[in-house]
Amino acid sequence: MFCSPFFRSNLSLTFLAMTLACITSTTLASSFADLSNLDANAGLKAALNKGSMAAIGKLGAQNGFLNNDQVKILLPARLEQARPILKMTGHAQQLDELVVSMNRAAEAAVPMAKPLLLDAVKSMSVTDAKNILTGGETSVTDFFKQKTAAPLGVKFLPLVKNVTDKAGLSAKYNSVMGKVQKFGAVSEQEATVEAYVTQRALDGLYLMIAEEEKAIRQDPIGSGSKIIGKVFGLLK
Repeated sequence: MFCSPFFRSNLSLTFLAMTLACITSTTLASSFADLSNLDANAGLKAALNKGSMAAIGKLGAQNGFLNNDQVKILLPARLEQARPILKMTGHAQQLDELVVSMNRAAEAAVPMAKPLLLDAVKSMSVTDAKNILTGGETSVTDFFKQKTAAPLGVKFLPLVKNVTDKAGLSAKYNSVMGKVQKFGAVSEQEATVEAYVTQRALDGLYLMIAEEEKAIRQDPIGSGSKIIGKVFGLLK
């Protein structure tokens, strides 16, 4: 079978299916060949939009991070190790306030991801589509990470810093971390509260997108979208 190494933006799904046949089963390729290019693009983009917006909706609400054990931002490892000593010295309430404030900052930051995630969906190329269709159960999440992780980190950081500064969290965090540093070096990622919260917020966002993706793959019909069911139903 002829398999071209080149992809064009207007490549038909039939030709994409021929290419996929080089790396997947003939049955899968022929199934995709039955879809129109329009249906395939619509189905993929619908799934990308649904998963990412659902994740933002859940995390960007009040207690979206704080009440979700999967993504709740806990104290940095160094602070956790020093918790018993800090409690003995009367800092227990300060530690609890740190946890709440860090999660509030993440909840405020996550909605800012919406335009970047939507732009990523709009810019999806034929190669991106191929990788999503033939990738593993987190290929949608991997796509978003590749396209948005770096710019989201840049976008989140000043917002998180603004929230933590207004709440006086930076001073509290630095005060506690200063007491902890005597027990060992603090990593660069944990050195400032805004860097720590930004990274944990990103981790939480991609984790929830992955959860939404798994749900779509496990029950595409149950997604409530005919086009998602049509495209992702072929992958089951």
